[in-house]
Amino acid sequence: MNILFINGSPNKKGNTVKLTKQFLKNQTFQTLHLVDYKIYSYGQNFDDDQFDEVVNQMSQADMIIIGSPLYWHSMSGAVRNLIDRFYNHVDESLLKGKDFYFVFQGYAPTKQQLESGEYTMQRFAKLYGMNYKGMITQKRM
Repeated sequence: MNILFINGSPNKKGNTVKLTKQFLKNQTFQTLHLVDYKIYSYGQNFDDDQFDEVVNQMSQADMIIIGSPLYWHSMSGAVRNLIDRFYNHVDESLLKGKDFYFVFQGYAPTKQQLESGEYTMQRFAKLYGMNYKGMITQKRM
């Protein structure tokens, strides 16, 4: 199984990565750090944009895990931007049938923050035909 972890934290060795490694235990997986990619805001067109590279890697995976720290009461801007860019650009069948998880961690997330993150990811998965398997959470480690 080809597993892709998309790290939405700017910290490549932070708690989002640690929690994902705990979740995946001894499984082999690839990590894509969004901080290493230029993904511009929805509506911008620049030649060095790397959004399509990220989507291509997602399309090759059997399982996709998107991880984010809890920033300003929601997921990181990098993750939000990635999801926003899908709109009207990515064919809705491209990720169909893939298993999808969301890793969401923060110091003291409220019930409403967790529900909001899960709602967004459930809707994203449903729109693109992915099998949403759930949200993995843990307070700051």
